[in-house]
Amino acid sequence: MNLILLSGGSGKRLWPLSNEIRSKQFVKVLKNEEGQMESMIERVYRQVRQVSPDSTITIATAKAQVSSIRNQLGDEVDISIEPCRRDTFPAIALAAAYLRDVKGLGVEEPVVVCPVDPYVDSDYFQSLKELEELAAAGRARLVLMGIEPDCPSEKYGYIIPRGKERVDQVLTFKEKPDTETAKEYIRQGALWNGGVFAFKLGYLMEKAHEILDFTDYQDLFDHYEEAKKISFDYAVAEKEPDIAVLRFKGRWEDLGTWNALTGQMDEKIYGRGSLDEACRGVHIVNELNIPILCMGLTDAVVAASPEGILVAAKERSDFLKPYAEAITRQVHFAEKSWGEFCIVDVEKESLTIRLTLLAGRSMSYHSHEHRDEVWTVLSGSGQVTLDGARRQVGPGDVVRIPAGCRHMVKADTRLQMIEVQLGQEISVHDKQKYESREM
Repeated sequence: MNLILLSGGSGKRLWPLSNEIRSKQFVKVLKNEEGQMESMIERVYRQVRQVSPDSTITIATAKAQVSSIRNQLGDEVDISIEPCRRDTFPAIALAAAYLRDVKGLGVEEPVVVCPVDPYVDSDYFQSLKELEELAAAGRARLVLMGIEPDCPSEKYGYIIPRGKERVDQVLTFKEKPDTETAKEYIRQGALWNGGVFAFKLGYLMEKAHEILDFTDYQDLFDHYEEAKKISFDYAVAEKEPDIAVLRFKGRWEDLGTWNALTGQMDEKIYGRGSLDEACRGVHIVNELNIPILCMGLTDAVVAASPEGILVAAKERSDFLKPYAEAITRQVHFAEKSWGEFCIVDVEKESLTIRLTLLAGRSMSYHSHEHRDEVWTVLSGSGQVTLDGARRQVGPGDVVRIPAGCRHMVKADTRLQMIEVQLGQEISVHDKQKYESREM
């Protein structure tokens, strides 16, 4: 199966655990079959590999999410990187061009596109394979998956099929309705539009060339900022007369809000926290190293991270996004390809950060013009390089890095450090990268 997983989102609906860099699909609040914590993207990627081990998986995502994807899925995963956000159609077109021009996929090959974060069981991925087979057989130029609705939801668009066959022609699409209108759609046999569809690669490339001005993958990538900003539904689905839909009756949930997410949590408390005997339907998700105590609350979520603290009635948490977007603050936690960082203190001329490097991973070889740095190793072991000279470090070691010094660190084991940045101009833009061969 040739699968494009769409990984987008601004990262505000699960604030404070999610942010501009760490979108909801990277938050580790689910448990896998072994009882280990995993994120939505890890869960979906694992499920695909279990059902279809030989699938070619390409993740279409923005630059800001690449480090989190590498951190959670490893360096081998294929990524189609959007230089900037231009909505779903350019993102899918870029990924399709990547499959054709970089991976060498033929124009007759079927491709399945789906979001990276649905909460589903293995039968969903079996249906993806069936969707691919329908596209390969030419059942229609575009084949959608329609989710059998279990309530008149206002959160989704609706697909109106021509009849009630398991695979049927699509009559029309409907935008997100109010509850009463949704009830009427469901009476007509409507299905939720979950953003899952399949096509032959040549079909999508034909549509891409009609709408976007480019020659090949590299040309589209280089001029991506000029690409028309348009959704796939508006650009293709709503204009295509030859569309079929496959009904899906299994579990399918969008865990895009705290209200939905807490409904799938195996435990009431993640991190340090406690509930008194009067609490009912309360969840605590705490990434801070301080205790949280809840007393006498009902149907509430309390979430805490370096980004902030949320205390909300679960029903009201569905309306969180505009309030979170109004909070302007430097990102205090993010995953990188080498591990993660957490800002623990901000002063006028200093910044203190806790760094965690995964075993075998390393930062880039770089320097800063306007700041000094001091690294203090808390645990683990690794190798620090300063202007080409390498030394071994372990717990208690202190490394001083003056401005202009080229430096990097590689973790031999899981390595934790405190980094203190000192200077009058501390900025994320003050960084010059070098080839590691200069070590």
